[in-house]
Amino acid sequence: MGERKLVLLHTNDIHSHFERMPPICEALRQLRSKHAASDPIVIDCGDHMDRMRPETEGSEGFANIAVLNETGYDLIVPGNNEGLTMTPDHLSAAYSHRQGYSVVCGNLRLARTGEPPAWLEPYRILNRNGLRVGVIGLTAYYPDFYSLLGWTIAEPLGTAAELVKRIRPDVDIVVVVSHLGINNDKAMAEQIEGIDIIIGSHTHHLLEQPLYYAGTFIAAAGCFGQYVGELEFGYDPDQGNLRLLSGICHSTENFPSDPQIEALIREQGAASRKRLERPAALTDRSLPINWGAESELGNLLASGIRRWTKAEIGLVNAGQLLQSLDAGTVTFLRLLEICPSPINPCLIRLRGEHIRLALEEALLDEFIRKPLKGFGFRGKELGTLCLSGMRVEYAAGGEPYRKIRSVTVGGEELKPERLYEVGTIDMFTFGIGYLSLGRGETVTYFLPEFIRDVLAKQLGDPDEIRECAIPRWFAI
Repeated sequence: MGERKLVLLHTNDIHSHFERMPPICEALRQLRSKHAASDPIVIDCGDHMDRMRPETEGSEGFANIAVLNETGYDLIVPGNNEGLTMTPDHLSAAYSHRQGYSVVCGNLRLARTGEPPAWLEPYRILNRNGLRVGVIGLTAYYPDFYSLLGWTIAEPLGTAAELVKRIRPDVDIVVVVSHLGINNDKAMAEQIEGIDIIIGSHTHHLLEQPLYYAGTFIAAAGCFGQYVGELEFGYDPDQGNLRLLSGICHSTENFPSDPQIEALIREQGAASRKRLERPAALTDRSLPINWGAESELGNLLASGIRRWTKAEIGLVNAGQLLQSLDAGTVTFLRLLEICPSPINPCLIRLRGEHIRLALEEALLDEFIRKPLKGFGFRGKELGTLCLSGMRVEYAAGGEPYRKIRSVTVGGEELKPERLYEVGTIDMFTFGIGYLSLGRGETVTYFLPEFIRDVLAKQLGDPDEIRECAIPRWFAI
């Protein structure tokens, strides 16, 4: 029969970097043309959408769908930035506009029906160049979050094993498109027989050439639209052998921008910004933010999270707020600019000793100036802790971790062993930033609201704006 070629082109974790989408489109056009005889499969592995960008926020994801439509994909897998920052209804509305590609994910189902929605399928079998190619999609496992949005999410490796077993007899090649991260991709390769190729994402790893790991080829193309992956395989139908002919990640800097995609993005961006220019609040005075010290805007957000979660204490890192706020009308676009992170409020029960440790760290430059990436954070530096419901007295010149002289909550001294109800942000529960804040005994997440929604509500409350000027940190 002779060897046949399979070509896979892939992108991942673009995170609404619209400026990279025109060269991505041109790169894929050129690569499709290069491999026209093999009829390539073009895949996006998830996190194409990111609500930090006005094009996505103002269009509820439709701007991303419009670009995907024009770029020419065969299938996409929803990442956590699609699944956890947009409701099922919003996703349904967005994906209803898709053209020519499938949305594939095997471990997501609607809680109310126990079935995937009409726009989502667990796998897809494609015929390419005389080969039957089974493509399974999987997304990151965050059950606590998905359940609050009306989803049921299954453990991905178990799902992968089940689906591989189901489709393996009907296909020549099994591809898993994984929004699970490199460690899970390696675990799949080790534990699950029958997977030929894994195209990965989620942890933003770049594999300039594919790995051959535990009998499986593993590929990934970095993040933010910096690369497009190209995989070319030879398959011998008689022997059932798959071999890698070439694998490379092309820098999109080496491709010109597609003018039609540029025009589409300009159009979508202008429409999205217009929608976001509507008023969210009106404030009669400016509210500053300072990443290195207490500030009114930081206090306002901390108080809002405390109220939103009905907690005793509110804690949020100042780095969530990127700019100060001027007096006057505050639009939804301005809120997005100053608080872009798709981060949710949460309620945790924390011991006093863990709270005190975080407060000590909030006085140290190594934490205040700590650069962060991922876990929803779209800022630059961690920043100090902004407080609500607490009074902290400290010696600025004291030794590290021995600066604090007193912490009171509701007029009573903070007790090391007591559990406190703390309103904070989901980011801390993933063990990032102030690590002791991730040691809560119980956690309740609040979805689908972001902390910028909390801030919008706070800005509409004159009493809260007055109270945010009252200090919570006192140097003695």
